[in-house]
Order: sequence, then C-alpha cells, then structure tokens
Amino acid sequence: MGGSEPSLVRPYSLTAGRTRPKVELALEALVASHPISLERQYELSNIENSIVELCRESQSVAELAARLGIPIGVARVLVADLIEAGHVRVSATLKDDSSDDERRELIERVLSGLRRI
Repeated sequence: MGGSEPSLVRPYSLTAGRTRPKVELALEALVASHPISLERQYELSNIENSIVELCRESQSVAELAARLGIPIGVARVLVADLIEAGHVRVSATLKDDSSDDERRELIERVLSGLRRI
C-alpha cells in the first residue's frame, strides 16, 4: 500500500468506517507477529497481511502507519483487530514507574525507526 503510487482505496473503507480500536494502542506500542499467523494468512485482507509481514520485526504503531501510508487511526483499528484475532501481539513499552532515561530511550527508538522510513 505504501510506495510512490497513490492508493485508490479510501482509508476508512479498510476499517468499515470504524474510527475507534477495540484495544487502546499508543503510537509507540511495539507490535510483533505471532509465528502461527503465517499459517493463517488466508484469513487476512491484503492490508492486514502487510501488517503481519512488517511485524515479523517489531514495529511501532506509528511506524506501521507511515510504512503503509495510512492514517494512524486506521492503523490502530487494524492492529487492534489483528490482536483480537491472535495474529499479532503488543509489547509493553513504558510503565507508570518508568525512569526518564527509559522514556527518552523509547522516544529515540521510535524517532530512529521513523527516520529509516
């Protein structure tokens, strides 16, 4: 979906018009594919399959949106659907008691990933 060619699909048609994810996801939340999802690819739409493929290596929700060229809200809805279906999992990023250094490191990782795009 990303790349230089414009998409002919309206972004919110990918989510059937839904704008709220079933699971709250932070922009920096790291998403990774479950190994079993490769055996269940027949269940997925093209965009969902692209997300699962990208998440073979952990990606933040923000990185996924940027790589796929879709709005962050659409990415959140699609990732939440994939979590519920058992195709991907989200790793905890920060806790309430995380240090300033941990918070800074997370921000730097997300920015570095976005710059690579």
